[in-house]
Amino acid sequence: MTELWLFLHLAAVVVWIGGMVFAHFCLRPAALATLQPPQRLPLMGAALGRFFVLVGASLVLLWGSGLAMFAALTTSGGRPPLSWNLMAAIAALMTVVFAVIALRLHPRMSSAVAASEWPKAAAALDSIRRLVALNLGLGFLTIAVATLGRLAD
Repeated sequence: MTELWLFLHLAAVVVWIGGMVFAHFCLRPAALATLQPPQRLPLMGAALGRFFVLVGASLVLLWGSGLAMFAALTTSGGRPPLSWNLMAAIAALMTVVFAVIALRLHPRMSSAVAASEWPKAAAALDSIRRLVALNLGLGFLTIAVATLGRLAD
C-alpha cells in the first residue's frame, strides 16, 4: 500500500509543480508577448482558475497520501525522518500561499477582468505571479529535502 500512496503523492507533486513551471515560464511570457491586456488577462484568469481546481485535488492527494504514509510508519513503530517533518512544514507554508492566491487574489483578478478594469486585474495577476514564484521555489526546496534530505536522515 505504501507504493500506491507514494505514487499518488508524486503524481500530485508533478501536477502542482509542473503546472507552476508551465504557467510561470511558458504561458505567462507567451501571453505577454502576443496579447494585449483585454485578451491576456481573461485568458490568464481562466487558465489559472482551471489550474487551481487541479491544485486543489492535488492538495487533497498530497496531504492524504503524506499523512497515510506517516501513519503507516508510526503505527508500525517507526519514526519519521527529519526530512519528512521538513517536507510537511514546507507543504503547510505552500498550502497557505496557495490559499491566498486562489481564495483572495484570483477572485480579485476575476472581478477586475469582469469589470474591464485592466490595471487592477494586472496588479492582481502580478501578485499571483510573485506568490507562484515563491511557491515554485518552495516546491523545489521540498523536492530537494525529499531526495537529498535522505542523506542526512
